Amino acid sequence: MQNIYNTLSRKKEVFTPIEPGNVSLYFCGPTVYDFFHIGNARTFTTFDMVGRWLTATGYAVNSVRNITDIDDKIIERAADNNEPISALTERMAAAMFDDADRLNLLRPNASPRATAHIDHMLAMIAILEEKGAAYRAPNGDVYYAVRSFPNYGKLSKKNLDDLQAGERVAIDKNKRDPLDFVLWKAAKPNEPQWPSIFGGGRPGWHIECSAMCKAVLGDTIDIHGGGWDLQFPHHENEIAQSEAANGKPFANYWMHAAFLNFDQEKMSKSLGNFFTLREVLDKLDAVQGGETVRFFLMRGHYRSEVNYTWETLEDARQSLLGLYVALKDVRADGVQIDWANHYAKRFRKAMEDDFNTPMAFAVLHDLRGEVNRSQSTASAGLLRALGGTIGLLQQDAAKFVQGTNIIHFAGVTADAEALDTSGAIVNNPSVDALIAERNTAKKEKNFARADEIRKKLDAAGILLEDKPGGLTEWRRK
Repeated sequence: MQNIYNTLSRKKEVFTPIEPGNVSLYFCGPTVYDFFHIGNARTFTTFDMVGRWLTATGYAVNSVRNITDIDDKIIERAADNNEPISALTERMAAAMFDDADRLNLLRPNASPRATAHIDHMLAMIAILEEKGAAYRAPNGDVYYAVRSFPNYGKLSKKNLDDLQAGERVAIDKNKRDPLDFVLWKAAKPNEPQWPSIFGGGRPGWHIECSAMCKAVLGDTIDIHGGGWDLQFPHHENEIAQSEAANGKPFANYWMHAAFLNFDQEKMSKSLGNFFTLREVLDKLDAVQGGETVRFFLMRGHYRSEVNYTWETLEDARQSLLGLYVALKDVRADGVQIDWANHYAKRFRKAMEDDFNTPMAFAVLHDLRGEVNRSQSTASAGLLRALGGTIGLLQQDAAKFVQGTNIIHFAGVTADAEALDTSGAIVNNPSVDALIAERNTAKKEKNFARADEIRKKLDAAGILLEDKPGGLTEWRRK
Protein backbone atom coordinates (compact mmCIF):
# COMPACT_ATOMS: atom_id res chain seq x y z
CA MET A 1 0.00 0.00 0.00
CA GLN A 2 1.70 3.18 -1.20
CA ASN A 3 1.99 6.03 1.30
CA ILE A 4 2.91 9.56 0.25
CA TYR A 5 3.75 12.55 2.42
CA ASN A 6 1.27 15.17 1.27
CA THR A 7 2.59 18.70 1.71
CA LEU A 8 -1.02 19.91 1.70
CA SER A 9 -1.90 17.97 4.86
CA ARG A 10 1.65 17.77 6.27
CA LYS A 11 1.30 14.05 6.88
CA LYS A 12 1.68 10.69 5.16
CA GLU A 13 -1.45 9.49 3.41
CA VAL A 14 -2.42 6.27 1.67
CA PHE A 15 -2.23 6.96 -2.04
CA THR A 16 -5.59 6.52 -3.76
CA PRO A 17 -5.59 7.66 -7.41
CA ILE A 18 -8.61 9.33 -8.96
CA GLU A 19 -8.89 6.54 -11.50
CA PRO A 20 -7.92 3.08 -10.16
CA GLY A 21 -4.70 1.81 -11.70
CA ASN A 22 -3.84 5.15 -13.31
CA VAL A 23 -1.72 8.02 -12.03
CA SER A 24 -1.55 11.58 -13.34
CA LEU A 25 1.76 13.18 -12.33
CA TYR A 26 2.74 16.77 -13.09
CA PHE A 27 6.01 18.30 -11.94
CA CYS A 28 7.50 21.68 -12.70
CA GLY A 29 10.23 21.69 -15.32
CA PRO A 30 12.96 24.15 -16.26
CA THR A 31 12.96 27.69 -17.55
CA VAL A 32 15.13 27.18 -20.62
CA TYR A 33 17.50 30.13 -20.58
CA ASP A 34 20.53 28.15 -19.36
CA PHE A 35 21.67 24.60 -18.63
CA PHE A 36 19.80 23.17 -15.66
CA HIS A 37 21.74 22.95 -12.41
CA ILE A 38 22.36 19.98 -10.18
CA GLY A 39 19.70 21.19 -7.73
CA ASN A 40 17.14 20.95 -10.54
CA ALA A 41 18.55 17.51 -11.26
CA ARG A 42 17.59 16.38 -7.77
CA THR A 43 13.97 17.42 -8.29
CA PHE A 44 13.77 15.82 -11.75
CA THR A 45 15.40 12.62 -10.49
CA THR A 46 12.98 12.46 -7.55
CA PHE A 47 9.94 12.47 -9.80
CA ASP A 48 11.55 10.13 -12.30
CA MET A 49 12.04 7.74 -9.37
CA VAL A 50 8.42 8.23 -8.26
CA GLY A 51 7.11 7.52 -11.76
CA ARG A 52 9.33 4.46 -12.21
CA TRP A 53 8.36 2.98 -8.86
CA LEU A 54 4.64 3.47 -9.35
CA THR A 55 4.95 1.90 -12.79
CA ALA A 56 6.89 -1.05 -11.35
CA THR A 57 4.12 -1.69 -8.84
CA GLY A 58 1.38 -1.83 -11.45
CA TYR A 59 0.20 1.70 -12.13
CA ALA A 60 -0.06 3.29 -15.56
CA VAL A 61 1.66 6.63 -15.02
CA ASN A 62 0.98 9.64 -17.21
CA SER A 63 3.85 11.99 -16.37
CA VAL A 64 4.14 15.61 -17.47
CA ARG A 65 7.09 17.96 -17.03
CA ASN A 66 6.53 21.41 -18.49
CA ILE A 67 9.02 23.69 -20.22
CA THR A 68 8.86 27.41 -19.55
CA ASP A 69 10.00 29.03 -22.80
CA ILE A 70 8.83 32.61 -22.22
CA ASP A 71 9.97 34.48 -19.14
CA ASP A 72 11.85 37.62 -18.06
CA LYS A 73 15.11 35.67 -17.68
CA ILE A 74 14.76 34.23 -21.17
CA ILE A 75 14.14 37.65 -22.68
CA GLU A 76 17.15 39.10 -20.85
CA ARG A 77 19.48 36.23 -21.76
CA ALA A 78 18.50 36.31 -25.44
CA ALA A 79 19.19 40.05 -25.51
CA ASP A 80 22.56 39.53 -23.81
CA ASN A 81 23.42 36.85 -26.37
CA ASN A 82 22.09 38.92 -29.25
CA GLU A 83 20.08 35.94 -30.48
CA PRO A 84 16.38 35.33 -31.13
CA ILE A 85 14.41 34.05 -28.13
CA SER A 86 13.28 31.00 -30.10
CA ALA A 87 16.89 30.11 -30.93
CA LEU A 88 17.89 30.33 -27.25
CA THR A 89 14.95 28.29 -25.97
CA GLU A 90 15.31 25.60 -28.66
CA ARG A 91 19.02 25.23 -27.90
CA MET A 92 18.52 25.10 -24.16
CA ALA A 93 15.54 22.72 -24.36
CA ALA A 94 17.59 20.34 -26.50
CA ALA A 95 20.46 20.55 -24.00
CA MET A 96 18.01 19.86 -21.17
CA PHE A 97 16.86 16.63 -22.81
CA ASP A 98 20.48 15.61 -23.52
CA ASP A 99 21.54 16.19 -19.91
CA ALA A 100 18.45 14.41 -18.58
CA ASP A 101 19.29 11.41 -20.80
CA ARG A 102 22.78 11.28 -19.29
CA LEU A 103 21.12 11.05 -15.88
CA ASN A 104 18.92 8.20 -17.16
CA LEU A 105 15.72 10.18 -16.68
CA LEU A 106 12.82 8.74 -18.62
CA ARG A 107 11.25 11.14 -21.08
CA PRO A 108 7.90 12.27 -19.62
CA ASN A 109 4.75 11.35 -21.52
CA ALA A 110 4.39 15.04 -22.34
CA SER A 111 6.64 18.10 -22.14
CA PRO A 112 4.28 20.99 -22.91
CA ARG A 113 5.82 24.34 -23.74
CA ALA A 114 4.30 27.53 -22.44
CA THR A 115 4.28 29.26 -25.82
CA ALA A 116 2.17 26.44 -27.27
CA HIS A 117 -0.56 26.98 -24.65
CA ILE A 118 -1.13 30.73 -24.72
CA ASP A 119 -4.76 30.19 -25.79
CA HIS A 120 -5.36 27.93 -22.78
CA MET A 121 -3.87 30.55 -20.47
CA LEU A 122 -6.01 33.31 -21.93
CA ALA A 123 -9.14 31.17 -21.60
CA MET A 124 -8.39 30.54 -17.92
CA ILE A 125 -7.68 34.22 -17.27
CA ALA A 126 -11.01 35.14 -18.92
CA ILE A 127 -12.85 32.71 -16.63
CA LEU A 128 -11.09 34.16 -13.58
CA GLU A 129 -12.09 37.68 -14.62
CA GLU A 130 -15.67 36.57 -15.15
CA LYS A 131 -15.74 35.05 -11.65
CA GLY A 132 -14.30 38.18 -10.06
CA ALA A 133 -10.96 36.56 -9.25
CA ALA A 134 -9.01 38.65 -11.76
CA TYR A 135 -9.04 42.29 -12.78
CA ARG A 136 -7.50 44.56 -15.39
CA ALA A 137 -5.09 47.16 -14.05
CA PRO A 138 -4.65 50.70 -15.41
CA ASN A 139 -1.30 49.78 -16.98
CA GLY A 140 -2.84 46.98 -19.08
CA ASP A 141 -1.70 44.10 -16.87
CA VAL A 142 -4.20 41.57 -15.54
CA TYR A 143 -3.90 40.55 -11.88
CA TYR A 144 -5.21 37.73 -9.72
CA ALA A 145 -7.10 39.04 -6.68
CA VAL A 146 -5.58 36.92 -3.92
CA ARG A 147 -8.20 37.79 -1.30
CA SER A 148 -10.93 36.51 -3.61
CA PHE A 149 -9.72 32.98 -2.83
CA PRO A 150 -10.60 32.15 0.80
CA ASN A 151 -8.19 29.21 1.05
CA TYR A 152 -5.11 31.08 -0.14
CA GLY A 153 -2.14 29.84 1.90
CA LYS A 154 -3.46 26.31 2.52
CA LEU A 155 -0.42 24.65 0.92
CA SER A 156 2.35 26.79 2.40
CA LYS A 157 0.43 27.41 5.66
CA LYS A 158 1.00 31.14 5.27
CA ASN A 159 -1.48 33.63 6.66
CA LEU A 160 -2.56 36.51 4.39
CA ASP A 161 -2.32 39.14 7.12
CA ASP A 162 1.18 37.95 8.06
CA LEU A 163 2.17 37.98 4.41
CA GLN A 164 1.00 41.55 3.96
CA ALA A 165 2.70 42.66 7.17
CA GLY A 166 5.93 41.18 5.86
CA GLU A 167 5.51 42.55 2.34
CA ARG A 168 8.81 44.06 1.23
CA VAL A 169 7.99 44.71 -2.39
CA ALA A 170 7.47 48.34 -3.30
CA ILE A 171 3.77 49.17 -3.51
CA ASP A 172 2.51 48.87 -7.07
CA LYS A 173 -0.23 51.42 -7.67
CA ASN A 174 -1.67 49.18 -10.38
CA LYS A 175 -2.52 46.47 -7.84
CA ARG A 176 -5.58 46.55 -5.63
CA ASP A 177 -3.66 44.59 -3.01
CA PRO A 178 0.15 44.20 -2.61
CA LEU A 179 -0.28 40.39 -2.57
CA ASP A 180 -2.01 40.20 -5.96
CA PHE A 181 0.07 38.65 -8.73
CA VAL A 182 0.18 39.13 -12.47
CA LEU A 183 -1.63 36.80 -14.87
CA TRP A 184 -1.06 38.74 -18.09
CA LYS A 185 1.68 41.29 -18.74
CA ALA A 186 0.90 44.13 -21.11
CA ALA A 187 3.14 44.33 -24.15
CA LYS A 188 6.42 46.23 -23.83
CA PRO A 189 8.66 47.46 -26.64
CA ASN A 190 10.99 44.83 -28.12
CA GLU A 191 9.38 41.99 -26.16
CA PRO A 192 7.40 39.07 -27.60
CA GLN A 193 3.65 39.44 -27.40
CA TRP A 194 0.43 37.66 -28.28
CA PRO A 195 -2.94 39.25 -29.11
CA SER A 196 -5.73 38.87 -26.54
CA ILE A 197 -8.98 40.39 -25.31
CA PHE A 198 -6.83 42.11 -22.68
CA GLY A 199 -4.55 43.62 -25.29
CA GLY A 200 -1.21 42.44 -26.62
CA GLY A 201 1.07 40.89 -24.04
CA ARG A 202 2.50 37.71 -22.57
CA PRO A 203 1.59 35.42 -19.67
CA GLY A 204 2.78 35.65 -16.10
CA TRP A 205 4.76 32.66 -14.86
CA HIS A 206 2.19 31.18 -12.47
CA ILE A 207 -0.66 30.89 -14.96
CA GLU A 208 1.48 28.79 -17.28
CA CYS A 209 1.48 25.64 -15.15
CA SER A 210 -2.20 25.91 -14.26
CA ALA A 211 -3.18 26.12 -17.92
CA MET A 212 -0.77 23.47 -19.20
CA CYS A 213 -1.69 21.01 -16.47
CA LYS A 214 -5.41 21.44 -17.21
CA ALA A 215 -4.84 21.12 -20.97
CA VAL A 216 -2.82 17.91 -20.72
CA LEU A 217 -4.16 16.16 -17.60
CA GLY A 218 -7.53 17.74 -16.73
CA ASP A 219 -9.01 19.81 -13.93
CA THR A 220 -7.87 17.58 -11.04
CA ILE A 221 -4.68 15.49 -10.98
CA ASP A 222 -3.30 12.89 -8.62
CA ILE A 223 0.19 14.22 -7.85
CA HIS A 224 1.76 17.63 -8.36
CA GLY A 225 5.45 17.98 -7.57
CA GLY A 226 8.41 20.29 -7.61
CA GLY A 227 11.23 21.67 -5.52
CA TRP A 228 10.62 22.72 -1.92
CA ASP A 229 11.11 26.37 -2.84
CA LEU A 230 8.16 26.27 -5.27
CA GLN A 231 5.61 25.79 -2.48
CA PHE A 232 5.26 29.54 -2.17
CA PRO A 233 4.38 31.48 -4.14
CA HIS A 234 4.32 29.37 -7.31
CA HIS A 235 2.33 26.32 -6.20
CA GLU A 236 0.15 28.38 -3.88
CA ASN A 237 -0.73 30.59 -6.83
CA GLU A 238 -1.38 27.60 -9.06
CA ILE A 239 -3.92 26.30 -6.55
CA ALA A 240 -5.65 29.65 -6.32
CA GLN A 241 -5.89 30.06 -10.10
CA SER A 242 -6.89 26.50 -10.94
CA GLU A 243 -9.43 25.99 -8.18
CA ALA A 244 -11.05 29.38 -8.70
CA ALA A 245 -11.32 28.78 -12.46
CA ASN A 246 -12.30 25.09 -12.41
CA GLY A 247 -14.32 24.92 -9.22
CA LYS A 248 -12.54 21.68 -8.28
CA PRO A 249 -9.49 20.59 -6.26
CA PHE A 250 -6.35 21.05 -8.34
CA ALA A 251 -4.16 18.20 -7.03
CA ASN A 252 -4.86 15.56 -4.41
CA TYR A 253 -1.22 15.00 -3.38
CA TRP A 254 1.56 17.57 -3.31
CA MET A 255 5.18 16.39 -3.17
CA HIS A 256 8.23 18.60 -2.73
CA ALA A 257 11.89 17.64 -2.99
CA ALA A 258 14.27 19.29 -0.51
CA PHE A 259 17.25 21.45 -1.38
CA LEU A 260 20.63 20.25 -2.52
CA ASN A 261 23.32 22.10 -0.59
CA PHE A 262 26.98 22.61 -1.43
CA ASP A 263 29.34 22.35 1.53
CA GLN A 264 26.40 22.86 3.93
CA GLU A 265 25.16 25.99 2.12
CA LYS A 266 22.24 26.29 -0.27
CA MET A 267 23.41 26.42 -3.88
CA SER A 268 23.32 29.96 -5.18
CA LYS A 269 24.87 31.85 -8.08
CA SER A 270 25.56 34.76 -5.73
CA LEU A 271 27.63 32.50 -3.46
CA GLY A 272 29.58 31.08 -6.37
CA ASN A 273 28.68 27.50 -5.47
CA PHE A 274 26.35 26.92 -8.40
CA PHE A 275 26.99 23.98 -10.73
CA THR A 276 25.11 22.94 -13.82
CA LEU A 277 24.51 19.23 -14.19
CA ARG A 278 26.53 19.36 -17.40
CA GLU A 279 29.55 20.81 -15.58
CA VAL A 280 29.42 18.01 -13.03
CA LEU A 281 28.94 15.19 -15.54
CA ASP A 282 31.70 16.48 -17.81
CA LYS A 283 34.17 16.06 -14.94
CA LEU A 284 33.16 12.45 -14.29
CA ASP A 285 33.85 9.17 -16.01
CA ALA A 286 31.65 8.89 -19.10
CA VAL A 287 30.45 5.38 -18.24
CA GLN A 288 30.01 5.77 -14.48
CA GLY A 289 29.21 9.48 -14.13
CA GLY A 290 25.51 9.71 -14.95
CA GLU A 291 24.47 6.82 -12.75
CA THR A 292 26.81 7.96 -9.98
CA VAL A 293 25.06 11.34 -9.85
CA ARG A 294 21.65 9.66 -10.00
CA PHE A 295 22.62 7.28 -7.17
CA PHE A 296 23.93 10.21 -5.12
CA LEU A 297 20.76 12.26 -5.62
CA MET A 298 18.53 9.38 -4.47
CA ARG A 299 20.78 8.30 -1.62
CA GLY A 300 19.08 10.68 0.80
CA HIS A 301 15.32 10.78 1.29
CA TYR A 302 13.79 13.19 -1.18
CA ARG A 303 12.38 15.36 1.65
CA SER A 304 15.78 15.66 3.36
CA GLU A 305 18.44 18.15 2.33
CA VAL A 306 21.53 16.56 0.81
CA ASN A 307 25.04 17.99 0.98
CA TYR A 308 26.91 17.92 -2.29
CA THR A 309 30.70 17.94 -2.45
CA TRP A 310 33.12 16.10 -4.69
CA GLU A 311 33.88 13.89 -1.69
CA THR A 312 30.25 12.91 -1.10
CA LEU A 313 29.86 12.26 -4.82
CA GLU A 314 32.94 10.03 -4.82
CA ASP A 315 31.60 8.17 -1.79
CA ALA A 316 28.40 7.51 -3.71
CA ARG A 317 30.42 6.24 -6.69
CA GLN A 318 32.27 3.79 -4.48
CA SER A 319 29.00 2.54 -3.00
CA LEU A 320 27.44 2.09 -6.43
CA LEU A 321 30.61 0.45 -7.69
CA GLY A 322 30.30 -2.15 -4.94
CA LEU A 323 26.87 -3.13 -6.25
CA TYR A 324 28.18 -3.48 -9.80
CA VAL A 325 31.22 -5.48 -8.67
CA ALA A 326 28.82 -8.00 -7.11
CA LEU A 327 27.05 -8.32 -10.47
CA LYS A 328 30.20 -8.51 -12.58
CA ASP A 329 30.80 -12.26 -12.53
CA VAL A 330 27.24 -13.55 -12.05
CA ARG A 331 24.61 -13.75 -14.76
CA ALA A 332 21.80 -11.46 -13.64
CA ASP A 333 19.42 -10.88 -16.54
CA GLY A 334 15.75 -11.63 -17.04
CA VAL A 335 14.69 -12.19 -13.44
CA GLN A 336 11.10 -11.31 -12.54
CA ILE A 337 10.72 -9.87 -9.06
CA ASP A 338 9.08 -12.23 -6.59
CA TRP A 339 7.62 -9.75 -4.12
CA ALA A 340 7.30 -12.54 -1.55
CA ASN A 341 11.09 -12.79 -1.45
CA HIS A 342 12.58 -11.51 1.82
CA TYR A 343 14.73 -8.84 0.16
CA ALA A 344 12.04 -7.78 -2.28
CA LYS A 345 9.49 -7.50 0.53
CA ARG A 346 11.83 -5.24 2.55
CA PHE A 347 12.61 -3.13 -0.53
CA ARG A 348 8.93 -2.67 -1.32
CA LYS A 349 8.09 -1.79 2.28
CA ALA A 350 10.73 0.93 2.19
CA MET A 351 9.55 2.39 -1.11
CA GLU A 352 5.90 2.28 -0.08
CA ASP A 353 6.82 4.35 2.97
CA ASP A 354 6.93 7.67 1.08
CA PHE A 355 9.64 6.45 -1.33
CA ASN A 356 12.22 5.81 1.41
CA THR A 357 15.25 5.31 -0.84
CA PRO A 358 17.83 5.24 2.02
CA MET A 359 16.11 2.14 3.43
CA ALA A 360 15.71 0.67 -0.05
CA PHE A 361 19.44 1.19 -0.71
CA ALA A 362 20.22 -0.59 2.56
CA VAL A 363 18.32 -3.60 1.20
CA LEU A 364 20.32 -3.48 -2.04
CA HIS A 365 23.58 -3.52 -0.09
CA ASP A 366 22.39 -6.45 2.03
CA LEU A 367 21.46 -8.29 -1.15
CA ARG A 368 24.86 -7.47 -2.60
CA GLY A 369 26.40 -9.31 0.34
CA GLU A 370 24.21 -12.31 -0.45
CA VAL A 371 25.34 -12.26 -4.09
CA ASN A 372 29.00 -12.07 -3.06
CA ARG A 373 28.57 -15.03 -0.71
CA SER A 374 26.42 -17.29 -2.86
CA GLN A 375 27.26 -16.22 -6.43
CA SER A 376 23.57 -17.04 -7.02
CA THR A 377 22.07 -16.12 -10.36
CA ALA A 378 18.69 -15.65 -8.70
CA SER A 379 20.06 -13.25 -6.09
CA ALA A 380 22.08 -11.30 -8.66
CA GLY A 381 19.04 -11.09 -10.91
CA LEU A 382 16.92 -9.82 -8.05
CA LEU A 383 19.55 -7.19 -7.20
CA ARG A 384 19.54 -5.92 -10.77
CA ALA A 385 15.73 -6.06 -11.03
CA LEU A 386 15.10 -4.18 -7.77
CA GLY A 387 17.61 -1.52 -8.81
CA GLY A 388 15.80 -1.27 -12.12
CA THR A 389 12.54 -0.25 -10.44
CA ILE A 390 14.18 3.10 -9.63
CA GLY A 391 16.51 3.41 -12.62
CA LEU A 392 19.73 1.82 -11.31
CA LEU A 393 22.01 -1.17 -12.04
CA GLN A 394 20.96 -1.64 -15.67
CA GLN A 395 24.37 -1.17 -17.29
CA ASP A 396 26.75 -3.96 -18.27
CA ALA A 397 28.50 -4.64 -14.95
CA ALA A 398 31.92 -5.50 -16.41
CA LYS A 399 31.98 -2.30 -18.46
CA PHE A 400 30.74 -0.20 -15.56
CA VAL A 401 33.44 -1.31 -13.13
CA GLN A 402 36.11 -0.51 -15.71
CA GLY A 403 34.66 2.83 -16.71
CA THR A 404 36.15 4.56 -19.73
CA ASN A 405 39.47 3.25 -21.00
CA ILE A 406 41.29 6.48 -20.12
CA ILE A 407 43.40 6.75 -16.99
CA HIS A 408 44.67 9.85 -15.18
CA PHE A 409 47.97 9.32 -13.40
CA ALA A 410 47.59 12.05 -10.76
CA GLY A 411 51.24 12.84 -10.25
CA VAL A 412 52.66 9.41 -11.12
CA THR A 413 55.73 9.64 -13.38
CA ALA A 414 55.24 8.25 -16.87
CA ASP A 415 56.89 8.64 -20.27
CA ALA A 416 56.21 12.15 -21.52
CA GLU A 417 55.15 11.00 -24.98
CA ALA A 418 52.50 8.77 -23.44
CA LEU A 419 50.75 11.61 -21.62
CA ASP A 420 48.71 14.61 -22.67
CA THR A 421 48.76 17.86 -20.70
CA SER A 422 46.06 16.61 -18.32
CA GLY A 423 48.08 13.53 -17.39
CA ALA A 424 45.84 11.13 -19.31
CA ILE A 425 47.32 8.23 -21.22
CA VAL A 426 47.10 8.84 -24.94
CA ASN A 427 48.00 6.74 -27.95
CA ASN A 428 49.90 3.90 -26.24
CA PRO A 429 49.88 2.44 -23.72
CA SER A 430 46.18 1.96 -22.96
CA VAL A 431 45.06 0.09 -19.87
CA ASP A 432 44.84 -3.19 -21.74
CA ALA A 433 48.25 -2.60 -23.29
CA LEU A 434 49.77 -1.97 -19.87
CA ILE A 435 48.19 -5.16 -18.55
CA ALA A 436 49.54 -7.09 -21.53
CA GLU A 437 53.00 -5.66 -20.88
CA ARG A 438 52.73 -6.66 -17.21
CA ASN A 439 51.70 -10.21 -18.12
CA THR A 440 54.63 -10.49 -20.52
CA ALA A 441 56.99 -9.22 -17.82
CA LYS A 442 55.65 -11.85 -15.42
CA LYS A 443 56.20 -14.61 -17.97
CA GLU A 444 59.74 -13.38 -18.49
CA LYS A 445 60.17 -13.30 -14.70
CA ASN A 446 60.75 -9.55 -14.83
CA PHE A 447 58.80 -9.11 -11.63
CA ALA A 448 60.21 -5.65 -10.93
CA ARG A 449 58.66 -4.31 -14.14
CA ALA A 450 55.40 -6.18 -13.52
CA ASP A 451 55.17 -4.68 -10.04
CA GLU A 452 56.03 -1.23 -11.38
CA ILE A 453 53.12 -1.41 -13.83
CA ARG A 454 50.74 -2.64 -11.12
CA LYS A 455 51.74 0.24 -8.82
CA LYS A 456 51.36 2.75 -11.64
CA LEU A 457 47.86 1.50 -12.41
CA ASP A 458 46.99 1.42 -8.72
CA ALA A 459 48.04 5.06 -8.35
CA ALA A 460 45.81 5.85 -11.31
CA GLY A 461 42.81 4.24 -9.58
CA ILE A 462 42.95 0.86 -11.33
CA LEU A 463 42.75 -2.42 -9.45
CA LEU A 464 44.02 -5.59 -11.10
CA GLU A 465 42.49 -9.00 -10.45
CA ASP A 466 44.61 -11.96 -11.53
CA LYS A 467 42.34 -14.85 -12.48
CA PRO A 468 43.11 -18.56 -12.99
CA GLY A 469 44.67 -19.40 -16.35
CA GLY A 470 46.74 -16.23 -16.55
CA LEU A 471 43.77 -13.92 -17.20
CA THR A 472 43.95 -10.44 -15.63
CA GLU A 473 40.84 -8.26 -15.24
CA TRP A 474 40.77 -4.67 -14.10
CA ARG A 475 38.32 -2.27 -12.56
CA ARG A 476 38.34 1.19 -11.10
CA LYS A 477 38.82 1.55 -7.38
